[in-house]
Amino acid sequence: MSRKFLLAAGQMGPIAKDETKASVVKRLIELMREAHSLGCRLIVFPELTLTTFFPRWYIEDESELDQWFETSMPNKETQPLFDEAKKLGIGFYLGYAELVIENGKKRRFNTSILVGSSGEIIGKYRKIHLPGYDHVRPWRELQYVEKMYFECGNYGFPVWEAFGSTVGMCLCNDRRWAEVYRVMALQGAEMILLGYNTHTDPGEDENINGLTEFHNHLSMQAGAYQNSVWVVGTARSGQEEGSDFIGQSAIIAPSGQIVAQAMTREDELVIAPCDLNMVEQYRRTFFDFDRHREPQYYKLIAERKGFGPAMPKEYFQSD
Repeated sequence: MSRKFLLAAGQMGPIAKDETKASVVKRLIELMREAHSLGCRLIVFPELTLTTFFPRWYIEDESELDQWFETSMPNKETQPLFDEAKKLGIGFYLGYAELVIENGKKRRFNTSILVGSSGEIIGKYRKIHLPGYDHVRPWRELQYVEKMYFECGNYGFPVWEAFGSTVGMCLCNDRRWAEVYRVMALQGAEMILLGYNTHTDPGEDENINGLTEFHNHLSMQAGAYQNSVWVVGTARSGQEEGSDFIGQSAIIAPSGQIVAQAMTREDELVIAPCDLNMVEQYRRTFFDFDRHREPQYYKLIAERKGFGPAMPKEYFQSD
């Protein structure tokens, strides 16, 4: 039985600090309409899609910081995006900064949601692997202090049945960690959707910085191949408020091959036909987890190293 459909990555160009969320939503709707006109069923937008990448700055005033966060979703500014999705019958993934009150405490997360073709929220994910620093480095003009502004996500890595598939989500730095893909693949994920904001600004080690673009695709291609999943990685791109974001949005097959990639560092739609049966082909051969994977080996390593509780519980499961 055919399980083919068109996937889209909705790459975003720079978002200025003074650009309104209404303006950003209008840009997203334009990409969504283009995707729909070409027959796509799902479009994936970047991390922190609705604003400039504010974690590059140290913001002391809490009320100023709060303005970059969403306290509900959808809300007045984002409702048009949900309405358009319902009108067109297309689903989407959206990354944003989330502010919630839980148990009487203000909490901030780097969040993504999966929205169905009828405009309803199917699932929510909160970023776990936060990069950057939890303190200010005075000698740097650009700070990158995600660890100051966000808590580590508390939802784990769930998957959802949607779009005739099993879908997982992650965000940006999550893509560099092998266990992220594996935990979702062990739950049957066939597609992993991720938005990211990756810059090339000077850091501590220029030898590593020079490989930023290579490492970006390497991590997603390895995750796709080693877990037999489709990966849709969608980026912020271009020169934005003093930072240079790489773009390189890509749709990657379970073979690890990039089947479509952004050609610009602006707002751009990237589309590719997705055959979900390809997942089964690779899981029947190279990556048949039941036949070839040895969970007891990982358990032994954990016991010897003394870090068993920190490893995903899926590593400990045996047939």
